[in-house]
Amino acid sequence: MYFIKYITFIIVLFSMLTGCGMAVEEEIFNHLEKAVSLEGVFEEQQQPLVELEMKEQELYEKIIKLGMSEFNEIKVLSQEALAIIDEREARIEKEKDSIHASRQEFLLIESKVRKLKEESVKQKAEELLNAMKRRYDTYDLLYSYYKEAIALDRTLYEMFQREDLTLQQLEEQIRKINEMYDNVVKTNEQFNELTDTYNVKKKEFYEAAGLDVVFEQATVSGENEEGK
Repeated sequence: MYFIKYITFIIVLFSMLTGCGMAVEEEIFNHLEKAVSLEGVFEEQQQPLVELEMKEQELYEKIIKLGMSEFNEIKVLSQEALAIIDEREARIEKEKDSIHASRQEFLLIESKVRKLKEESVKQKAEELLNAMKRRYDTYDLLYSYYKEAIALDRTLYEMFQREDLTLQQLEEQIRKINEMYDNVVKTNEQFNELTDTYNVKKKEFYEAAGLDVVFEQATVSGENEEGK
């Protein structure tokens, strides 16, 4: 089982002693918090995905308990599982689109960071920039592995609809699925570590920049599937 962590969100706006116009620090703040809000759709997919994975796992367990004399029931159950896989895939695409939108907003701070005058503040901003870029790159890998895992799941349930399916073929497919979910779990752990790192770096930047903010407690999603 694994967990998805979210980046923290500011619940109290900061106050700064600035002259006319918007300070660079304030512009960076606005982009960072908008990037967080754009991950809202990503967060919304987590619990439904968990529930879909649990339903699919229940169907899988029912299927493997049936003998080939009950092939018609196996076909019905595997078709139900395939419908769930389609929904899982649709939600993963929504999740990816949300992360992509967040990334596009976040990268707008790059040009702002170069304008920061105080070296210590700029250093903290560069640290959070690097941490978040690594987080986004790790998500891309996580998404890739999860998509491959879904494709292997789909193949499995299509195999269940063949009367000539052999035990060796079934065992080989399950092995591939479990290996891919191992990749998902390991990459997800890296993603969570980078989320923690980014949350720390963002807080350090806000403090260095003299932004008076209050952080909401970081949240964690439910559990996701870990193979068959």
